[in-house]
Amino acid sequence: MDTELVDVDTLLAVLLRAGIDVDSSPRRLAEYSYDASNYRVPPLAVAFPRSAEDVRAVVLACAEGEIPVVSRGGGTSMAGNAIGAGVVLDFSRHMNNVVSIDESAQSAVVEPGIVISELAAAASAATNGALTYAPDPSSRTRATVGGAIGNDACGNHSVRYGRTADHTIALDVVTAAGHLLRATRSGICAVDPEDAAAVEAASRITAELQALVSDNMAHFRLELARIARQVSGFHLSTLLPENGFDVARALVGSEGTCAIVVAATVALVPVPPAALLLSLGYEDVVEAAQDVMAILEFAPAAVEGIDEKIVETMQFRRGQDSVRGLPSGNAWLYVDLDGENAAEVEEKAKRLLARLTDLGRLKDGRIVADPAERKSLWRVREDGAGLSARLASGAGSGARGMTPVTESWPGWEDSAVAPENLAAYLAEFRDLLAAHSLTGVMYGHFGAGCMHVRITFDQRTESGRAAMAGFLRAAAELVVRHGGSLSGEHGDGRARSELLPVMYSQAMLDAFARFKTIWDPTSLLNPGNITDPVPMMNDLALQGIPNREWKTTFELHQIGSKTDLDPFVHATQACVGVGRCRSSSGGVMCPSFRATGDEKDSTRGRARVLQEMVRTSKTVTDGWASTSVKESLDLCLSCKACSSDCPVGVDMATYKAEFLDHHYAGKLRPMAHYSLGWLPRWLKLTSRIAPLLNAALTPKTGKLAAKLGGLTTKRSLPRFASRKELRSQITSSVVGGDVVLFVDSFTQGFRPEIVGAATRVLADAGRTAECRTDVCCGLTWISTGQLATARKILARTADALDDGTGRPIVVTEPSCAAALKKDLPELVNTDAARRVAARVQSFAGAVIEQAAGGWTPSAHVPNEVTVQTHCHEYAVFGEATQRKALAAAGITSVDEATGCCGVAGNFGFEPDHYELSMKVAEQALAPAIRRAGDRPILTDGFSCHMQVRELTGDHSAGASTHLALILDPGPNGPIDRKDEHS
Repeated sequence: MDTELVDVDTLLAVLLRAGIDVDSSPRRLAEYSYDASNYRVPPLAVAFPRSAEDVRAVVLACAEGEIPVVSRGGGTSMAGNAIGAGVVLDFSRHMNNVVSIDESAQSAVVEPGIVISELAAAASAATNGALTYAPDPSSRTRATVGGAIGNDACGNHSVRYGRTADHTIALDVVTAAGHLLRATRSGICAVDPEDAAAVEAASRITAELQALVSDNMAHFRLELARIARQVSGFHLSTLLPENGFDVARALVGSEGTCAIVVAATVALVPVPPAALLLSLGYEDVVEAAQDVMAILEFAPAAVEGIDEKIVETMQFRRGQDSVRGLPSGNAWLYVDLDGENAAEVEEKAKRLLARLTDLGRLKDGRIVADPAERKSLWRVREDGAGLSARLASGAGSGARGMTPVTESWPGWEDSAVAPENLAAYLAEFRDLLAAHSLTGVMYGHFGAGCMHVRITFDQRTESGRAAMAGFLRAAAELVVRHGGSLSGEHGDGRARSELLPVMYSQAMLDAFARFKTIWDPTSLLNPGNITDPVPMMNDLALQGIPNREWKTTFELHQIGSKTDLDPFVHATQACVGVGRCRSSSGGVMCPSFRATGDEKDSTRGRARVLQEMVRTSKTVTDGWASTSVKESLDLCLSCKACSSDCPVGVDMATYKAEFLDHHYAGKLRPMAHYSLGWLPRWLKLTSRIAPLLNAALTPKTGKLAAKLGGLTTKRSLPRFASRKELRSQITSSVVGGDVVLFVDSFTQGFRPEIVGAATRVLADAGRTAECRTDVCCGLTWISTGQLATARKILARTADALDDGTGRPIVVTEPSCAAALKKDLPELVNTDAARRVAARVQSFAGAVIEQAAGGWTPSAHVPNEVTVQTHCHEYAVFGEATQRKALAAAGITSVDEATGCCGVAGNFGFEPDHYELSMKVAEQALAPAIRRAGDRPILTDGFSCHMQVRELTGDHSAGASTHLALILDPGPNGPIDRKDEHS
């Protein structure tokens, strides 16, 4: 199809008249030009159907204009089968419901956009934990059931539960002709028996499918379903008489090329009463694979593998304690065993360890009993695709102490062989990589013989692309020699469809084409996949990007650099589309997406728009002026969670600050950029007139002041602290003390009592503190994109604090601590800045250090608290920092609100963002407050404190507390400052 000839306006008008939610804005098209594959194909429009009737309307309108239709779930396809040049149907936005759950039948009816993990949770909730949905790909927290059906996804426990096809009972589909049909385990019929046209269509398709089977029985029996993970091509063997003419399973894995799934009836499975994880260490992945068959004798539920490169990257990015419970080795297997009771399972685990020890390849193995260790290990495996995309190796060996980063890409990430052939296949596969001077990062479903390998392809140069094409063909020939499949669960898509002739006879390829034509005679649905394929080296996302310099204030090396590529361009390309930012639970990223459910508000969506900016802008100046990018970044809270939670370390807060700096250069900014962006300057003034200011700020005048400052009038302003109050809290400051206590602007201006408390807590451990009130972290200028000023301020701060000592710099406000730790060395490229950053601790970190030295608080501490960890502390100092500090202080019962509070500096104070900030609070903080009862609510971050005030209606300083105040040994405790503005 020549998309240039399509009248998009006419199509949009037709769809809008039909009430379809459809968007063809440049920003929206950028978001949907990519999935998690190597490809980029801009669509004409993106539609968000709410019902099967909406889908029919889109299909009929597109058929009239010969415009392709592409189905999409979570957009996590690694084969390029969720992108296309026509209209993309995103089912995840609205058609994402569990329609019904039947516990007695062990089944559920769902819409295609339901996220897999949410279906599993719904099944568990409806059956009191008895049932779950078995397919559990690593992307299950954002991949949808419809996407799993499209690819025939499997998951970590496929050794026990098989593929999505094995759990598909019936599919309601819309055909290319607009008929609503139901494919079942024994045929196909009209959903509405009164729909004569649908009845006729079902009858025709049935007859043609039966003829297809009759003509190809020998080929289907000989070439298909030879191994458990043979996903490449169509699953036509399910139509054989001995398989009951199973049309539903024949459509699973068809990648949206034959019909559009609008509802599915799926099987649920019992949850095993007891389960246990074994962690096994090996010299390399080949030796690990050699033990798989012995492991399978013990009927495991899962046998998963990873190599050392992924583990190294996880530890580099998230700290050494992010990977816990691994035995010694360079490659590891996770073996999940289950059974009727814990004793039975433990005994099986001991027998398995003994058997593997006798075989002689196992270096080390252990039962992982600690739930935290199990969670840590599974997260490494589940983040494999992202972690392996940009690998850290040789920490500290690069320029300025950077860790060199190696890029790896999909393309040959899903091959499968029979488990008994896996070791031999991997040995030859490693030789093939070496022969092509490539490196592969290996992980995957060892127990099912399915390997996910990301490879160091060079897709940016002509020679690199030629080498990639040659390798892919050789790899296809290799896996076929081992009796395997090009794809084991990701599908063929744009990545492998061209290679299907290596695997199948011409007769089988003709049968595939005939099957596609029976359903879709005009090739309307997701063309170019499986049959009549698009060449696999076409439409590569890394090809054809202009080689231009995008000057930045930040040193964008936090996720690695390539000397031959502009650092900003390379930074935007970090996103590989795995979509963890679209998860609805676990971690903090991405609070705005969790609030809106819109791709534009995900980290991935924003990254894709930035990628289009560097690709398609006529000039660099035009790029920085982009309204699409500004709109995309508008609801980014700059929480920094993506810099930690994203497997590839995308740091959208940094990119947003950089973009705003250029976008507003020489222009008038939003008023909030002056009122809150310049807050440290204003607080120096307010501290001089605090008594008068506080008296003058009645509720009415406070709202007027907020409005004049470009702030929302729905939040009350805090009470301003005077210079006298601050001086009273730093009387014990000791020049040259053991610790530098960095007194940030928020603490000086609003909560000076924290300084006194922090000083006394440090003294409680025998440490003196030098309180510094003359330095600033520049955070408010950074978050509003005023980077020249931020850099000047931070340069002065670095010079002031670089005193030739190694004294810890303890910062009571976690966002300021994070700015000094991370942003300082990226904005100020000096040795002094790096030395200062290395000394910075959050106050929680200082407490952990004190406790490690033998200190215990002399103050009476509460037994239980509710804590809101500041997002910046979570991202920069580690997600467990607050929990560790509280445990070190002897507080054993902690209810942690794991999520962004919603205020996030200036964001929640801006009028257009107030409502969203309150929705974000409902993700974690607000429910935690409702659970708190009489427990203290701990908020080290001032933004978090302000949100607690808003949520509780308590506008006093006592609405929440700070870790320093909880641990304060006295003598006088915190100042009573309850006369706040309401």
